[in-house]
Amino acid sequence: MAELFTIGDPIRDTKAQSGPLQERWEARRFSARLINPANRRGLSVIIVGTGLAGASAAATLGEAGYQIKSFCYQDSPRRAHSIAAQGGINAAKNYRNDGDSVRRLFYDTVKGGDYRSRESNVYRLAEVSSAIIDQCVAQGVPFARDYGGLLDTRSFGGVQVSRTFYARGQTGQQLLLGAYQALERQVAAGSVEVHTRHEMLDLIVIDGKARGIVVRDMVSGTIETHLADAVVLATGGYSNVYHLSTNAVGCNTTAIWRAHRKGALFANPCFTQIHPTCIPVSGEHQSKLTLMSESLRNDGRIWVPREAGDDRDPREIPDGERDYYLERRYPAFGNLVPRDVASRAAKNQCDAGRGVGPGGRGVYLDFADAITRLGRPAIEEKYGNLFDMYRKITDEDPYQVPMRIYPAVHYTMGGLWVDYDLESSIPGLFVVGEANFSDHGANRLGASALMQGLADGYFILPNTISDYFARNPGTKAVSGSHAEAVKAADAVRARINRFLTINGDRSVDSFHQELGSIVWEHCGMERNADGLQHAIGLIRDLKEEFWRNLKVTGVNEELNQTLERAGRVADFFELAELMCIDAFHRSESCGSHFRSESQTEDGEALRDDESFAYVAAWQFGGANAPPTLHKEILEYENVELTQRSYK
Repeated sequence: MAELFTIGDPIRDTKAQSGPLQERWEARRFSARLINPANRRGLSVIIVGTGLAGASAAATLGEAGYQIKSFCYQDSPRRAHSIAAQGGINAAKNYRNDGDSVRRLFYDTVKGGDYRSRESNVYRLAEVSSAIIDQCVAQGVPFARDYGGLLDTRSFGGVQVSRTFYARGQTGQQLLLGAYQALERQVAAGSVEVHTRHEMLDLIVIDGKARGIVVRDMVSGTIETHLADAVVLATGGYSNVYHLSTNAVGCNTTAIWRAHRKGALFANPCFTQIHPTCIPVSGEHQSKLTLMSESLRNDGRIWVPREAGDDRDPREIPDGERDYYLERRYPAFGNLVPRDVASRAAKNQCDAGRGVGPGGRGVYLDFADAITRLGRPAIEEKYGNLFDMYRKITDEDPYQVPMRIYPAVHYTMGGLWVDYDLESSIPGLFVVGEANFSDHGANRLGASALMQGLADGYFILPNTISDYFARNPGTKAVSGSHAEAVKAADAVRARINRFLTINGDRSVDSFHQELGSIVWEHCGMERNADGLQHAIGLIRDLKEEFWRNLKVTGVNEELNQTLERAGRVADFFELAELMCIDAFHRSESCGSHFRSESQTEDGEALRDDESFAYVAAWQFGGANAPPTLHKEILEYENVELTQRSYK
């Protein structure tokens, strides 16, 4: 196989702060230049995405006086995928008096990410976490409360304290409604302009700075250019490259991938998270998978039959013939080990023939003990909507029969590279939430996604974007007639025309399904060098067929979902290849990236800190040209790099 990539110059985060960890964020806030309120009214910002990160950023920047244009491809900002988050949001408030603190949340997050995240970023995230809860309570988010009326909490994987605030199994929905209300308040005030059913198809870069986007009106097909003084991407993750994931079917990578092609570095693309508690695949007819909240592991016990091939009704298998394998292997954390550990353990049980359900691709999540101990009403109060969802999908009653679960692709830790200010390698392009790589390392701990999205949007970006404007005063106004804007729009039209004129024999979905199978098989829960090289060859061959044999029906000047999917899948092909290259180059195991060549004697992930303690930031090399790897060395001054252990 030809050279897969080249090595470029190392990079560093020039906005990173030095000094005591506890003082770095305050130091950066003080050193960041300010824009006075009167001048903010003359500055405009485009924000793409209306999930927790995008909605909170638009609401906060609008409140500050900036002129905001907000874009989403859904028919309402409320339909952003953040609404699907179930279990909770972390904050270091220590309401349970169980030893929690900002430093412990920081440590748990760095350790959970297998020491592949920046100390400064993670500590800042832990530091502002408490303010997020206060903000959301003030907005009226109906967090669960205990008998005395105080906010209730529960535990999530990878921690030994109870720091996760929740709203039954609908936490993401309730938080998004709070952010949406704040956004709509600014719409009414005239500082935010929302454009629904518009999909970003390219980034406009003028004089080396991000100055706008090209969008397609998804109803009329009109190609529009929108310009501003800065652009913020809050478009979520790219798990749908696997075709089957817990993400909504519409979730895609196009916004960040188009920015990558314009020069934005893409960091750690192979770091994708596998969630351990999802409803198993039921057949090839599926377009997505269903997540069952990790919070269920607070009271549910995970087990498989001790004997391979035991297909008895689980209620007929006595306790002595069950293997509660997480409790056995990881006694300190039990069923609450991090997601990557729980996912690999479930896969190993199924590979050994002890899996349950169709095809042996499942393990049991059993609530019988919890119902006996707490009573059914208590379980209904905590998890009722999740149990109802499971019953509707599987036609099985989890109050009577254990749930069947299996790992599935969920969150992506990779994303566009950003500095401490959340600014990408393209000046004026900021990236927030799951769309950036910054806080989770090689594995996201549960209940941290909502925390990062709201931290970025409410508290971090509003403090850092002003510094960009202050450092670039008097930015020249540009219009849609600017040569670069016209060039970007013409490129979008040409690409759309190409999709419509290939006139082959295969559907978009058939290509997506085949691509997803390749990536899942070779760059999923477990990877190896031979498989990754094989996958790269398969992806390239399939991509060539895609551009030769794709069939897109309809025309551009109408609602055309097949055309929409064609553009997204075309970008998934390029991303999938980079993911496999990134996974191939990183020959260690860490977090959710498990290389079979690099494991301990008992099958755990084995890191190589001497060779790989860095962020892998990739530069687009051009069509059919190898990408360039830039390394950002990770420095650890406040935690010791040790082999992760949850035993």
